[in-house]
Amino acid sequence: MTGQTEKDPTIWGTLRKDVKQGDFFQTLRDEAQELRDFYINEERRDELRRMSPVKRWFLLAWWILKSMFFKLTPMRRILLAFGILLIISPTATFSNHSEGISQNVTGTLFVGVLALLLVLMLELKDKLLAHSELQDGRAIQRAMQPDPSPSVPGWSIWLYTYPANEVCGDIIDFFPFSGNRYGMATGDVAGKGLGAALLMVRIQALLRAFAPDIPALETLAAKINEILLRDKMPGRFASLLLLQIAPDSGVVRYVNAGHMPPLLVSQTGITSLGKGNAAIGLAADALFEQKECTLTRGQTLVLYSDGITEAENREGESYGVERLEAACRSLCTLQAQQFGEALVARVEAFVADCRRKDDISLIILQRTL
Repeated sequence: MTGQTEKDPTIWGTLRKDVKQGDFFQTLRDEAQELRDFYINEERRDELRRMSPVKRWFLLAWWILKSMFFKLTPMRRILLAFGILLIISPTATFSNHSEGISQNVTGTLFVGVLALLLVLMLELKDKLLAHSELQDGRAIQRAMQPDPSPSVPGWSIWLYTYPANEVCGDIIDFFPFSGNRYGMATGDVAGKGLGAALLMVRIQALLRAFAPDIPALETLAAKINEILLRDKMPGRFASLLLLQIAPDSGVVRYVNAGHMPPLLVSQTGITSLGKGNAAIGLAADALFEQKECTLTRGQTLVLYSDGITEAENREGESYGVERLEAACRSLCTLQAQQFGEALVARVEAFVADCRRKDDISLIILQRTL
């Protein structure tokens, strides 16, 4: 082989790149905020707000350390306690009876640091392993994603989803119904992480399995609701918005199970179609109602997740429905893909470098005939 082998990165070279990226202190503040949000519950956060600054920072540090301690495995808790004791203990003395001499041992600090490093290495190993598994999960999700611009005569369609973390809890799909009809689905699974992603994949698989044989949207939603309740997954539910279109008609049939209300956009104004029924997976007696609207040429239906309206900037402001509607008004003459890409760009510009807290999903459905 004549090709050059890629050199392993050096420590100093990597650190130089890290420093050149800039925004170190802002990133540090963001990381500290995430640390607090992860380890401190809302009740204790309220307590902290009522305290003086000195007491607040002291208790915050103590509560974070205590929460970290109890999240460790038993062996790692022992190692952590052992390391801390060695670091804060005075110089130890022991006797070597075989030689009859006493020696002062000043290495307790070194041993304590090694114990803490071992705990850190074990925790990092777990994180990297989990990250690798989440990447595999994300690869499976990407493989199941539909064509972002499916072709249906008389319609222009654009589908988009972007995860806030490694895996996505938002549903975006396109699938056929019987009778030359096509369906789309968008939804948002409660919670985040791998559990939400697994439920998202399960709902997507159920939709694809049942849609060809269950053309009625309210029946399809009820069937998925029944299966989720049968599987008895406590605290796991999802909003779901189902649509059905045909090539020869501007009629859009839909069932909204607790999702954000779709926006019907035209050059004359915007109409919100309402939030609809309860989310799926919540109640066995939930009723799902099929509704319909008719799009004429140039009108656009915008389906979005709360990851758009709840996207926050550095000042803690949410993008909100008002900004979303204003953006839709100004973009209403664009075709579906350009409309969607421009809308996503506006949300990204609003958020700027602030870390995303929720997944974003979007369906732009536009009548072209």
